[in-house]
Amino acid sequence: MAPGNALTPQLAPVCPGNVVRRYGFELPARAESVGRARKLTHDRLLRWDVLQGTSETAVLVVSELVTNAVVHAAGDHVICELRLDGDRLRIAVEDQGFGPTGPQLHRGAEDEGGRGLFLVDSVCTCWGAQDTSGYGPGRVVWAELRVGAEQAC
Repeated sequence: MAPGNALTPQLAPVCPGNVVRRYGFELPARAESVGRARKLTHDRLLRWDVLQGTSETAVLVVSELVTNAVVHAAGDHVICELRLDGDRLRIAVEDQGFGPTGPQLHRGAEDEGGRGLFLVDSVCTCWGAQDTSGYGPGRVVWAELRVGAEQAC
């Protein structure tokens, strides 16, 4: 079976020779962790030679997903995983608690919340959410971006 885990279940088998890069981190579920998540994401994508524009978009997505996990979930930590597989970057954020409806888009200007997911929806190729399995309540919200790498001179 091809590699995968609770945060990023394997959607397609990995062919021999493909390089899948993974990076994960856990942070306290506090507002100040959002900035730390942005920094960790930026630094890792720079190390992986992801184009600056794609990296900036990924940092924005991480910021929105971690913010939602901190604000809307009851728990003491959030886990974020970045997975670079060819031309796809998958971002997954897991929290420890969830409301009865899960994440929802709010498109109206008068809506108090939910605009972050509208932004995620507009910049990502796809996104979704799933309940965690086995270790109590929680939810994983994930998003995917198409990526490119810097060209070596």
